[in-house]
Amino acid sequence: MRVVQIDRYGTPDVLVMREVPTPEPAAGEILIKVESAAVNYSDLMRRSNTRYPFPTPLPFVPGSEIAGTVAALGAGVSNPPVGTLVFALVGRDGSGGYAQYAVAPAAQVIPIPPGLSTDEACALAVAGVTALLMLCDVARLQPGESVLVPGGGGGVGGFVIQLAKQRGASTVIAAASTPEKRAAALALGADRVVDYTDGGWPEQVRLLTGGRGVDIALEMSGGAVFAQTLDCLAPFGRAVVYGMASRTPLDFDTAHIARFFYDPALNQSLHVFNLGLWFGLQPARAASALQELVSLAVSGAIRVAIGHVLPLAHAAAAHRMIEARQTTGKIVLRPWHPA
Repeated sequence: MRVVQIDRYGTPDVLVMREVPTPEPAAGEILIKVESAAVNYSDLMRRSNTRYPFPTPLPFVPGSEIAGTVAALGAGVSNPPVGTLVFALVGRDGSGGYAQYAVAPAAQVIPIPPGLSTDEACALAVAGVTALLMLCDVARLQPGESVLVPGGGGGVGGFVIQLAKQRGASTVIAAASTPEKRAAALALGADRVVDYTDGGWPEQVRLLTGGRGVDIALEMSGGAVFAQTLDCLAPFGRAVVYGMASRTPLDFDTAHIARFFYDPALNQSLHVFNLGLWFGLQPARAASALQELVSLAVSGAIRVAIGHVLPLAHAAAAHRMIEARQTTGKIVLRPWHPA
């Protein structure tokens, strides 16, 4: 079978197509013929060996979200039967989803319900669950509150916009770097959009909220955008950080720390979110969040925004697009499509 393998850490050029034996499922595992594999920012972190919390020894196949057809069952596994369309989480051991076949623990394999494509299904587990848990469990959104979504044109941001509106947010403001991304955010339900490459964008956010600021901000860019996001918070505002897409450390100086501690009128809070730790420490809640997302997607209450579908051979191009911030929605790789 064909896989995209990483033999050394580095730029997207280290993603190399290989021919390797098709794996056999061990006891408690399921072999899946991969039809769709999502590309996530965590794949880029693992590829460059940059700030990823779980070490990935070389060589490895990246990719954590897949969807496809059950091809074989390991010992002790009876369901779902061979031929069932499923999606799954893979790759913790280095045998990831950028492949024509992948093995997953049976507990992490879920049948795809009618009405959901393999492209849509493979995009739900990481981006969708991240959005739902951050918004509802960490930031604890209440009806009538306002939400700021820097990175509003991305995969997680698109889910945040829709979930926030569905759960009664009064105003959702998306910040994005290009007109295309801002248009995509509006199409998903954002009430307002701003350009975070404009240095005065925090003032625009405050104007859009009557000078008060936002109740919740979910930030993934890092660098100066992180500090600017904090400037957008209202009293009792909550900021949740879930990434550093700019590859720049968080710009968090002593002035911000002092503001959090010594301005009693603000009572703001800062949270850091890591989905892998949620699945490890609260697997039942992560699983219920995923089931909720599947139901919402099937019913049409939320839309899975797929921005680009590429053949497996274009994995390096997918990584370059994310690094250059040229994407809207999720990127999906198709392992069986010719280049």
